[in-house]
Amino acid sequence: MQVDLSTYNNNWYKPGNAVKRFLWHYTNLVFFKSGWFPVYRLKVFLLKLFGAVVGKNVCIKPYVNIKYPWFLRVGNNVWIGEDVWIDNLTDVHIGDNVCISQGALLITGSHNYSEANFGLLMKPIKIENGVWICAKAVICGGVVCGDHSIITAGAVATKNCEPSGMYRGNPAELFNKRSIV
Repeated sequence: MQVDLSTYNNNWYKPGNAVKRFLWHYTNLVFFKSGWFPVYRLKVFLLKLFGAVVGKNVCIKPYVNIKYPWFLRVGNNVWIGEDVWIDNLTDVHIGDNVCISQGALLITGSHNYSEANFGLLMKPIKIENGVWICAKAVICGGVVCGDHSIITAGAVATKNCEPSGMYRGNPAELFNKRSIV
């Protein structure tokens, strides 16, 4: 068998009506993916307007890319750094007191490499309370980052991360336990 992308078809995937997606695309481009509007409250208002559930005291820095806000839940006291990409084709839940540092990638979609047409796969991501996703870290679909875990800079989390675990590498592996004083 060989890969045949001419047969790729994800017509079954309906992430929202076309008008809503169109409006979000340009809202995301102007207010989130640029540095023109650094006002956090405006960004939170727009996310809620498009169906996201967002808590209090949420800081969204410039150049953040969010695929579909209607699949996004963000808790209280959350910081989302510059150049973060939340590629949420399905649910992404971010708990309270979470820091997602610069350039991190949360990616819920992938492809089925065992199918000739490279079919679309989607799995949700859950980031529990007190987690730190460090700069340039990648969280793959289906992963749960347990309470107070740390995914270090450049790490790639392909499986669940236990509470208070510190993870590094590609794939991310537990190397220590977090102690908070």
